[in-house]
Amino acid sequence: MVGPTTFLSFSFRGNPAKAKLLILGGSSPALADRSRSLNIEHVSSTQLVRSEISRQTPLGRQAGQALQRGFAASDETLLAVLRRWFWTRKPDAGFVLADFPATLLQAKVFDEWLEARGEQLTACLLPETTPLSSVVVDHYRTLGHDVVAADAFLS
Repeated sequence: MVGPTTFLSFSFRGNPAKAKLLILGGSSPALADRSRSLNIEHVSSTQLVRSEISRQTPLGRQAGQALQRGFAASDETLLAVLRRWFWTRKPDAGFVLADFPATLLQAKVFDEWLEARGEQLTACLLPETTPLSSVVVDHYRTLGHDVVAADAFLS
């Protein structure tokens, strides 16, 4: 795990409003408030799916049916929802993306999207509840990304 000093060093490389951050394993209101204070878009895959469900889109109906049966939305559905968000946002705008990627497949697809746009992650944040070692966390560490405690982002 990388400490707060490392977070401060990458957070000020260039414009903080252009930082591209992943919250691996969830989010918190404090993280959302901090990202908004830096003019970074805060995106939650859970909120995007809920929006699709409430608007009764085809993807929302698929996700809603899975939830009614007690399952999470499929990787296909979740990737389709996130794909729409990713490809419609401004490429130079920063973001804090929570709840995604949750699986290695999602991480690899997201990496391909970033590469296709010539973008790079600034860092991955780990809330206290996220295990220090998981397939997704290990994937980003292997790629050489900074993986830091979310507490460092909040300070």
